[in-house]
Amino acid sequence: MDLNTITAVIRPRSRAELPRWQEGDAWLAGGTWLFSEPQVHLSRLIDLTDLRWPPLTISEAGLSISATCTVAALDALACPSDWLAAPLINQCCRAFLASFKIWKTATVGGNLCMALPAGPMISLLAALDGVCTIWKSDGSERMIKVDDFITGPQRTTLTPGDLLRQIDVPRAALKRRAAFRQVSLTAVGRSGALVIGTRGHDNDLTLTVTASTKRPIQLRFAAPPDSDELRDAILRDVPDGLYHDDIHGKPAWRQAMTLRLAEQVRGELVDQARP
Repeated sequence: MDLNTITAVIRPRSRAELPRWQEGDAWLAGGTWLFSEPQVHLSRLIDLTDLRWPPLTISEAGLSISATCTVAALDALACPSDWLAAPLINQCCRAFLASFKIWKTATVGGNLCMALPAGPMISLLAALDGVCTIWKSDGSERMIKVDDFITGPQRTTLTPGDLLRQIDVPRAALKRRAAFRQVSLTAVGRSGALVIGTRGHDNDLTLTVTASTKRPIQLRFAAPPDSDELRDAILRDVPDGLYHDDIHGKPAWRQAMTLRLAEQVRGELVDQARP
């Protein structure tokens, strides 16, 4: 869609060249949502393409994902063999309600910043204890966990002029065993509930609930809970008012699916540990 209110496009090549933020500005990365509907409140785009951030960097610390990394690039990543949680990357990429054409343009950072409950990059990076680095307009930086970065449907902790630079995933999270479950009302519909569980070498278990809830929710257990303990924890820590309500699923259904998927994830991670 043409954005006929845009009067300028800025293409900075370094942080020093980023313009002073003003009303009517928008960051442009993939632009798959930006160009999908009228944006009459915008007058200037700041194109991040020429910053040329490396999409993906593997190091001893783990995995660094630039905000401008495309979904296609992330899906194609060849992961080290000891990253037991690596299958989550492909599973979450395929949870997108998008074609392969969108994959080549849509960005990981854009999915986070849109903050839709069904955003699968949110599911992936919250489950893997991702940490966002945010460039502030005053030249400073701040860091925040992905599950804290998202505060509600299309709401984040970003303030005007803030720019999501990257998301860092610790190696320890990537080396955990993982299980994934997702459900939609229709075969190719938006996720109504998406649950990821990970289990560490110390036998601890973390359950991350997304899509069914307005923001990511994590439940942590020192040891795998039994079925009743898990159900009680979800009913206690995910109140009824936190379940999302839209055409892709009503709260009661989303809660029921969350409980069902969580038990399946728990069962898979417990079975994996048996000799």
